[in-house]
Parts: sequence; C-alpha cells; structure tokens
Amino acid sequence: MNPARVLVVAAALTAALAGCGDEEGLSGAGGASSGVGGAVGGWDWALPLGVPEPQVPADDPMSTPKVELGRRLFHDKRLSGNTTYACATCHVQERAFTDGRAHALGSTGQVHPRGSMSLVNVAYAARLTWANPLIASLEQQALLPMLGEAPVELGLAGKEQELLARLAAEPVYQELFPAAFPGESHPISLVSVTRALATFERTIVSFRSPYDRYAYGGDRSALPVGALRGRDLFFSDKVACFRCHGGFALSDAVVRAGSPGGVVEYHNTGLYNLDGQGAYPPDNTGVLAVSGLPVDMGRFRAPTLRNIAVTAPYMHDGSVATLDDAIDHYAAGGRTIATGPDAGDGSKSPLKSELVKGFSLTAREKTDLLAFFASLTDEELLNDPRLSDPWPQMP
Repeated sequence: MNPARVLVVAAALTAALAGCGDEEGLSGAGGASSGVGGAVGGWDWALPLGVPEPQVPADDPMSTPKVELGRRLFHDKRLSGNTTYACATCHVQERAFTDGRAHALGSTGQVHPRGSMSLVNVAYAARLTWANPLIASLEQQALLPMLGEAPVELGLAGKEQELLARLAAEPVYQELFPAAFPGESHPISLVSVTRALATFERTIVSFRSPYDRYAYGGDRSALPVGALRGRDLFFSDKVACFRCHGGFALSDAVVRAGSPGGVVEYHNTGLYNLDGQGAYPPDNTGVLAVSGLPVDMGRFRAPTLRNIAVTAPYMHDGSVATLDDAIDHYAAGGRTIATGPDAGDGSKSPLKSELVKGFSLTAREKTDLLAFFASLTDEELLNDPRLSDPWPQMP
C-alpha cells in the first residue's frame, strides 16, 4: 500500500473510533472514566512482583463483563463478512496467538504479505502491527482487520450494519453488550465491539514461564544450567538479543500504567537486499510504506520473544523456518542469500544492516540459547480456559 493510501485509511479508522452518529448504532461507548492502568475498575492482573501493570485507556476501563464480551467476539466468526473467520482464526491460543503461517490468510482467501503477530502481552505494546507507527491503541488496531481492504482480512468493509444486526440477533450479546456498556442507548455499536476486543486482548498476559518463575518468582530450580547459560548469552554484548528484545516484555518500547512509554524504534535486520542498496520486496518495505522515507526501508517492529518456541515461522514474512535458522541469520550478520555489492571474487555479499553485526557461536552456545528460548514458553497461557473459545463447538 502506498504512503498516501495508508494515511487515508488511518484517518478513516480514527474517524470510525470517534463515532459515526448514535442513530446509526456507531456511537462511542460513553464518557471517559477516571483513572488509568490496573487500578481502573480494580482489575486483578495477577502479575508477579516486579512486572508493572499495563496502561489502560481512561475511556475503555477494564471490567469483567467487557472482558467476557470481548472473548466471545474474539472467537466469533460473525465478525467476518462471510462468517468464516474470527479473530482467533489467525491468533490461535495454542500457538501463543499466532497461526503457524508464513503469511496470514484472509477470510476471502487473500494472502497477506506478513504473518500474524503474537498477541501475548500486547497490552504493553507502544505501537501495533509490524510496521505502522500510526497505530498506537488496540481499539484503533481492531478496525484494521475488520475494515481493511488491502489486504482483506475479516472483510467487513461496507458491512458494518450487517455485522451489528448479526450481533443484535444473538441472545448472549443481548445481555453482554448492555452489561459491558451500561447506560448506553445503543450498546451494540462498532466502537463497543472494538473496545470489548481491546479489553479482552489486554488480558492476554504471559508471565508464568520457567524463565518468569526464575526471574520473578525466586525459583532457582526453574531453569536448567543450559538455559541459564543461554540467558547470559542473550543479555551479553556478544549476541545482544536484548537490544531489541529487552525488559520484562522481551520486546521493544512498552507502555505501562502511569508511563507514556519509551521511544518506539523500528529495525532493519538485514533480511533482504534485492538491489545491492538494501531493497526489500515491494509489498514488504516496512515503515517506508507509511513514511515514504528511504531510511525506513526494511524497518519493522521487534515482536516479543515470549513463547517464541511455539510461534514459528519467524520474521515479518515467515521466511525463517526455525529458531535454529533465526540464530544463524543473526550470526551471519544478515541474509547470506541477499544480493549485495561485489565481494571482489565475483560473488555477491550481503548488505549489512545498521543493526545486525554478526557473531560466532560454538555448538554448545547455540544449544544453550535455544534452551533459553524454550524456557520462555508459558504453558498455562497456551491452555488458559479464560482465553479459550467460549462458544459450543459444532460437531
């Protein structure tokens, strides 16, 4: 999508969130509530000591009815134009809310140029999507898969009223929407849908892995020796994974309760160099597609590494099949298959990114790093019934 088109779509999504008239059933979800963060509504995040609460918008506070409504909407195929897809189709709980595809597949069969990002700890993300710095809230982001047309994901553009009619006909929603948005004259609205989805997604927090039990729970037996060595490598200057995947979220810039968050950065990890000048495929140019600035070619957001062992394939386009291959990519200082400047012997060398400098690992060090990645898997999250599909399963 060209930069101008991106800006037009972003403006349209922002306008939709602002409300489109109460008579049309598209109004906002009411006035702003006081307070921010986990204190809103007294929500219990059940976080370990040392992990901050997420920041919660004042006009979309946490509540049990809204979380339950959002969970049902997240797993409901009525949220696609042809009723074949739900949010959960591309964000599968057992895969840490990814889908195992290199490229996401929309409800109409259209292939997305990027993979489905994990929703784990998305409540802390300072920006959403792989490479759009304009999308800063979950409420805003929810409209992209719903109404986006390039590519089509859920395919609801032009079918907003049809969606609302479907939801209004469901007895469960006739109870849940008013409970989640009390006092609203039209509780079943597009904005209410996005706010409920965002509220549920904020509950997808992951801090119960072996690594968390070691780092935050004081359980010194939670990590085997190899994983401990891998942790030290991860946070070392030699490998420097932590520079993009640091902090409690093991990701880039975060927001937390009471804090606006750090500087949001996007990174070129040397994945492509199609022309010797660092070009990426035309449908995957990163932030460049939004900014139009050549310096943003190939820059993407660093996702969380939590539960990374169950979210293959890797990179924004799924072009790296395994964690073993991902380590090799960074160790090589960029893709060795890239076409770059002549190396002097007739071959072509990869164009180095500003970020990936390369390093060397022994076989044991690589095994240790993989063991550390495995320790980031939160099995309780992957099987938590509070996040699972609440609808009766059809035979």
